[in-house]
Amino acid sequence: MPRPTAAQIAYGSITVIFSTLAMLLLSQTSSAVGTAVIAVSALALGLLVAMTVPQPKSRVVAVNRPVQRPAEEPVPAVASGSKTAA
Repeated sequence: MPRPTAAQIAYGSITVIFSTLAMLLLSQTSSAVGTAVIAVSALALGLLVAMTVPQPKSRVVAVNRPVQRPAEEPVPAVASGSKTAA
């Protein structure tokens, strides 16, 4: 599993903070159960936002390889002192 990027952490954290504040102010709840539900839903929303931030594309690095030349055929050596018909 890849590590989260700085952008994912920032967007997720900001989402959790602002959504928690907004839901607490809009709901005007004072019970512990209501606050817990809001906190859990804000965490889920922050996780969703963090996971949907696009991942940076990996760069393709070109590898310099020497050019492969076809193997040269060895030239047979002429035997010295051999008698050949002329």
